[in-house]
Amino acid sequence: MDQLLSILIRTVIMFVAVLIFFRLTGKKELGEVSVLDVIITLMIAELAVILIDDPDLPLYRGLAPIVLLILLQRIFAYLQVKNQKFRDLVDGEPVIIIKDGQFLQKNLEKQNYNIDDIMLQLRDKNVADVQEVDWAMLEASGTLSIFKKNDNTSFTLPLIMDGVIQKDHLQILNLTEDWVRQQLKAKGIVAVEHVFYCSYFNNTFSVQKKSASS
Repeated sequence: MDQLLSILIRTVIMFVAVLIFFRLTGKKELGEVSVLDVIITLMIAELAVILIDDPDLPLYRGLAPIVLLILLQRIFAYLQVKNQKFRDLVDGEPVIIIKDGQFLQKNLEKQNYNIDDIMLQLRDKNVADVQEVDWAMLEASGTLSIFKKNDNTSFTLPLIMDGVIQKDHLQILNLTEDWVRQQLKAKGIVAVEHVFYCSYFNNTFSVQKKSASS
């Protein structure tokens, strides 16, 4: 009876610990959960099972590594917000895999994707053939974003994120870094580092400066 009570109490404690972890990671859909969050979630789940199954194991020995993992997640999340290179290293970055109805084979190979993988996702989005696609981007979460040729929605990519010019995006959009800097200067912005987000959509150059706390 005492052992059963101990197991029940440990189950409640571990439930609260896992709940706290998910609350700290923010409100995300399952498809938006990062690789880091998945790894830490699996490790916490494994530690929780061990702690519940072994009533003789002191609670602090099971909770200590869980607390450490939660702290690591918070530290990594902070670094991801502050540093784009670190964010791309941990989570990866979006990759263009279809352009003007043609597969970009090198990008497919880099992502270890084959045609069957892409065609399955295209069919899930009611796209019968790759020739219908203007652009398709494989997001860091693994989902496929599609822009059809007959859609009225224009395709664009961020030009600047967190004070960093996205040179790959400029190349895709046939824009130059000098042109971006000229547009910024016209809006009274001298340093790229002061820009939080910048885009060029429907012939409109849009800029959002970093807040004072950034």
